Amino acid sequence: MAHAVAEKQKLLNRVRRLRGQVDAIERALIADESCGDVMRIVTATRGAINGIMAEVVNGHIQAHMVDANRTPTEAERNAALELVDVLHTYIK
Repeated sequence: MAHAVAEKQKLLNRVRRLRGQVDAIERALIADESCGDVMRIVTATRGAINGIMAEVVNGHIQAHMVDANRTPTEAERNAALELVDVLHTYIK
C-alpha cells in the first residue's frame, strides 16, 4: 500500500496514534466523563481518521494516477493537485 518505506512508517505511526485516541474514548466513557469531553475526543479522532484518509488518497493519486514511468504534462500535474485539494477540503 505505502509506496515508500518512509510513507509506510508515517502511516503506521498515525494508526498507532489513532489507536490511542480510540482508547481515550473508551476510557472517557468508562469514567463517565461529561458529554462535552467525550465529544471533543471523538471529534479529534474523526479529524485524525480524515487526515489518514487524505494521506492514503493523496498517495494513491500520486502513485497511480500520475504515472511515474513518464513525465506528466503540466495539465496532468495541475489536475492531480486540484483533485488532492478538493479531497482535502471535503475530507476535513
